[in-house]
Amino acid sequence: MSEELFGPLSVIGMRGCEDFCSAVDKYLKRWRKTDKSFLVKAECPRFGTGEGKGLLHETLRGHDVYIICDAFNHGVTYTMYGKEVPMSPDDHFADLKRIIGAIAGKARRVSVIMPMLYEGRQHKRASRESLDCALMLQELHNLGVSNILTFDAHDARVQNAIPLGGFDNVQATYQMIKALVKNEKDISFNKDDIMIVSPDEGGMHRCMYYSSVLKLDLGMFYKRRNYSVIVDGRNPIEAHEYLGRSVKGKDIIIVDDMISSGDSVIEVGKKLKERGAKRIFIFATFGLFVSGLSVFDEAYATGCFDRIYTTNLIYRMPELAEREWHQEVNMCKYISLIVDTLNKDHTISDLLNPVERINSFMEKRVADGTIKS
Repeated sequence: MSEELFGPLSVIGMRGCEDFCSAVDKYLKRWRKTDKSFLVKAECPRFGTGEGKGLLHETLRGHDVYIICDAFNHGVTYTMYGKEVPMSPDDHFADLKRIIGAIAGKARRVSVIMPMLYEGRQHKRASRESLDCALMLQELHNLGVSNILTFDAHDARVQNAIPLGGFDNVQATYQMIKALVKNEKDISFNKDDIMIVSPDEGGMHRCMYYSSVLKLDLGMFYKRRNYSVIVDGRNPIEAHEYLGRSVKGKDIIIVDDMISSGDSVIEVGKKLKERGAKRIFIFATFGLFVSGLSVFDEAYATGCFDRIYTTNLIYRMPELAEREWHQEVNMCKYISLIVDTLNKDHTISDLLNPVERINSFMEKRVADGTIKS
C-alpha cells in the first residue's frame, strides 16, 4: 500500500488541548522517525471587550491540517472588562472558526477532531426550538472543513445535516475494555458472571454493541417521566425502571456516552445494588461532573458503584486524579493513529469498528490467564 501523503501533515491544538496534542505529536514523530514537530503554533488573542481573532505563525498552504478542539474545557479563561471568564463551549467554537478563518482556504484539506460534539445534546427538534448541532455542522462544512471526527456522538444521525460532508463517529469500546481488564484483576467475562446495562433507552445502541462483541446478556433502565411538568426545558424523571434478566451476584458494566451531573447513573447504580448486583463499573466516554465530585464521593462510599472509567478526550478537573473510584482511559495513541492513517489517505474503517482487535485482545487475555471466559 502506498505511503504517499495527502499533504504535509500539520496538527493544531486549540486552547486547553496543549498536553493532549503534545502526546499525539510524540506518537507521530516516533512512527515517522523524525524529530520535527507536526504541531502548528496558533492562537486566538482577545481584546479587552472579549472579542478575539485567529492567528497563525506559519503558512499552511497545501497542508493536510487536523484541528483538535475540546469545546468543553472550562479550565481555560480569558479577560473581559477586567474579569477572568472561563471559556464556554460557545467561546471554544468561535475560536475554532477563527483559526479556520486564519487558514483562509490555503490548506489542501482541513479536518476537525472534536471529541465531544459541540451542542451534541441539542440534536433534534421536539417543539419550537433550535437545532444547534445541525447548524454547527453546516457552518463548519460551509467554512471548508472536509471531515469532522467525533467520539460517541449523543446521536450520530445528526450527520444528516451535512449529507455531502465527511463525518466519522468513533467509539472508545476497545480502550475501555482494555482498561477494565488491566485494572480489575479478577474480572470474568463469562455471561454468568457479568452483564451489560444501559442507563436509559437512548443508550441502548452502544450497549448492544458491547453485548454483541463480548457475548454478554443485556439489560436496560427506562426513565419514567412526568409529562405534565417542564423543568429546565424538559420533563423531570420520576423513576428509573429496570428491564432485563436478574443481576443478582453479577458484575455490571453500565455504558453511557457522558456523565453530566451524575444523578441518573448514581440512581441506576443504587437500583442495581438493591437488586443484588455484585460490582458496578461505569463506562462513560466523557466525564463532565458539572455538579462537582462530592456527590460521587458519597455514592462511592455508600457502595453505589465501584469504578468509573472516563477518557482523556475532554478536560478533566485536576482533583479527579486523586479519586480512588476514577480511572482515566488514555486516547492519545488512538487519535494519533487516526491522524496518521488519514494523512496517508488510507481508510480508517478498521479503526472505527474494532471488533477484530477486541476479539484478538480477549483471546490473548484468556490464553494467558489474565481473565476468565
